[in-house]
Amino acid sequence: MSKTTQANFSASIKNQLDTVQVMGILNVTPDSFSDGGQFTHFDSALKQVEQMIEQGVDIIDIGGESTRPGAVDVRVQDEIVRVIPLLKAIKSRFDINVSIDTSKAEVMSEAIIYGADMINDVRALQNEGCLEVVAQSNIAVCLMHMQGMPRSMQENPQYKDIIDDILEFFKQRINCCERSGINKERLVLDPGFGFGKTVAHNYEVLAKFTEFKALGLPLLAGISRKSMIGNLLNRDVNERLAGSLAAAIVAIQQGANIIRVHDVQESVDAIKILKAVAKYQI
Repeated sequence: MSKTTQANFSASIKNQLDTVQVMGILNVTPDSFSDGGQFTHFDSALKQVEQMIEQGVDIIDIGGESTRPGAVDVRVQDEIVRVIPLLKAIKSRFDINVSIDTSKAEVMSEAIIYGADMINDVRALQNEGCLEVVAQSNIAVCLMHMQGMPRSMQENPQYKDIIDDILEFFKQRINCCERSGINKERLVLDPGFGFGKTVAHNYEVLAKFTEFKALGLPLLAGISRKSMIGNLLNRDVNERLAGSLAAAIVAIQQGANIIRVHDVQESVDAIKILKAVAKYQI
């Protein structure tokens, strides 16, 4: 690498680190793969939010329906009851950005009414009514790539070229959003680690994550505690902190603007180390 190229790369990393945000996961579901049932009680959920804020979180991501492999669908009204009262409580008590992890237009509509800052949709606004609901607002939205559906997405997923396939998917969804009146500047992209991808697919996506920067939009990486870490390291879901942090660091170095995590304090600390080192790079 030439000195000029190295300097440009270092400057890019420094700028990147200045804008990296930590999204803390708050699952209010009984069956999420890592923390299912842990924060279904209203008071315990609010206590977890307060703790994450103290630890330096930038965004709270509330999920009312598990999207783990084999997950069962949740009724619209049940999901609304799980997430909307909590959203209202958080926005009234704390000065923090809140994302709602949902694929249902009705939930999105309620979330927008009560002050959500982002919609995080694993189906990339493909469900009926979602494009229209988001288009009528100014809310940010994260479009995630997923091959198949949660119940069956891990049954022998295949790609011609996984990076090209995901890029093409994103281009199509961006075009759909723009045609529906959703400005491109409101979009965030997530290649969907663990969603219709083998272990090998996931690590190829992580290794080539920077290629998604070609689309000119912020990127989200959600790798925390996932099976791609557990299967590689032979670790149970609550023994994946080291692997999750290593993957998050790689994602940030490959251009991630947001990392979605269970372990906020440790992730914030890791980013501080990256920033401290970046000060002394060319």
